[in-house]
Amino acid sequence: MLGPWRTRATSLLNRYHARRAAGARGAAGFVSRPEPRTVGSLARGRQLAAGNLLFAGHLVEAPGHLPWDLRAPDAAFSEELHGFGWLDDLAAVGDAKARRAAQDWVWGWQARYGRGSGPGWTPDLAGRRIIRLVHHALFLLSGRTPEQSAAFYRMLSAQARFLSRRWRATGPGLARIEALTGFLYAGLSIEGMEAEAETARAALARECDTQVDAQGGIATRSPEELLEVLTLLTWAQSALYEADRRAGPEIAAAIDRIAPTLRALRHADGGLARFHGGGRGLEGRLDQALASSGSRKRRPEGLAMGFARLSAGRTSLILDAAPPPGGRASLNAHASTLAFELTSGRRPLVVNCGSGAVFGDAWRKAGRATPSHSALCLDGYSSARLGAPGQIGAAQRERLTDLPREVPAEISRAPDGLSVQAGHDGYVATHGLTHARTLELTFDGRALAGEDMLFAIEPAHKALFDRRMDAVSLAGLPFQIRFHLHPEVDAEVDLGGTAVSMALRSGEIWIFRHDGSAEMSLDPSVYLEKGRLRPRGAQQIVLSGRAMEYATRVRWSLAKAQETATAIRDLVRDDEDDASTDPNQDSS
Repeated sequence: MLGPWRTRATSLLNRYHARRAAGARGAAGFVSRPEPRTVGSLARGRQLAAGNLLFAGHLVEAPGHLPWDLRAPDAAFSEELHGFGWLDDLAAVGDAKARRAAQDWVWGWQARYGRGSGPGWTPDLAGRRIIRLVHHALFLLSGRTPEQSAAFYRMLSAQARFLSRRWRATGPGLARIEALTGFLYAGLSIEGMEAEAETARAALARECDTQVDAQGGIATRSPEELLEVLTLLTWAQSALYEADRRAGPEIAAAIDRIAPTLRALRHADGGLARFHGGGRGLEGRLDQALASSGSRKRRPEGLAMGFARLSAGRTSLILDAAPPPGGRASLNAHASTLAFELTSGRRPLVVNCGSGAVFGDAWRKAGRATPSHSALCLDGYSSARLGAPGQIGAAQRERLTDLPREVPAEISRAPDGLSVQAGHDGYVATHGLTHARTLELTFDGRALAGEDMLFAIEPAHKALFDRRMDAVSLAGLPFQIRFHLHPEVDAEVDLGGTAVSMALRSGEIWIFRHDGSAEMSLDPSVYLEKGRLRPRGAQQIVLSGRAMEYATRVRWSLAKAQETATAIRDLVRDDEDDASTDPNQDSS
């Protein structure tokens, strides 16, 4: 864990090297320039050009003002702003107003922070900035004076020199790969930095070997973070190819390992499963990254980065079937063991609440807990707990502790479909109980049968369970099995209180039933997603019961009441992209 003194030392070294790099002579221009590959949002770009700044869940309305003149609401807002990701959105608009805003913001940053000051001088943010500045250089330099162009190249050169000295200070994983990709771009593009290109390429190749495992996964087990890693590696590989340099086998092999894993982690609607702090992925980013990878491979049977995928008909199900990340990799991880998501066609049905990091600290912590996932929660305990804090950029995050250690999982064929059986020991140390879950999806994708079990196996486990029962006067240990529904699912209790009917916007009707061994209710829930001003209201089905014996079993099912005719399927279109960036939109 990085202690306060270590964090302060890192900050001081960043500041020292930033000022040294900013004081050196700037480059005169580009040697070559990679083609722009970043994908921006047209709607978000229009809002930014109008002065509506939405970063990290905070909306600041400041038309006519530079963002650098404003006080950032929190560190996450500041990081997004200093990372220059907004350049993608303004370039997506591409008109004179958007170009003027982009130029004002970029040269405004150079005037205020270009001498090596401010919170943006960290290696990962410097790498992110270089990538955007190089991608959108033509967009930015159009109509600029020679003096302004010189300031632009001076800014790029300073950040490249800073990266050459500080990229090793980033944590392993996405942050380091982002810093090295920016460093590589600088070596390939900026006059006078050509000698650094091989240093950056070799370092990136080593990270590919150490950070991407043999199954194409990464330590954080975040599908969206894996997508960002793949995106950066494809950009690096393409930039090397365009510069007539060889990427080397390590980068190509890492790309070839990641692409099949990401295909297994995407739902039927094309979005990624939302686990361990990750969302569905930026619109178009996944398709672009997979196309750029050049890989057509599919994952072999079995788990993909610890997730089990069942797919049949128009239905996809993804289950978290491995221990959560530990140590530094767990700083954004969730207690989501044996949670699942289910999508029908292009309509999510059962989801996890997602990451609440953009809505403040309380929502961030709530989103990490087991009750925010479609999983079983025992006696108010999460299957893993939040422990000691660590540092991600400028933000403090808690590590996961008391993790499930044993999470056996097996995917097999059932008589009429596909099955996954899994269990975890996250409640053994606290209650003596193991949680097991079986899910069976029919071959036509129209029905899912589930079974959740709590049982004490060893004599020591049974003794601990007995002590827990004595503490509650044999009243039983309460548990809840939650099924969080997507906000666009219209649900209501049906069939005299014995079922829940769910209508999707595609016209499909799904019915939830259970075996009567638990009490069923339809309760409020939330859906946490980036790009919104506040959490979206949703619903959840909750099965509540008490574990009274050494073995407790609850059976339930999800079934499609009727098929939707192909001719009218999914005619209702989503307007979420526009709504998510409209400050006047009610997103509750």
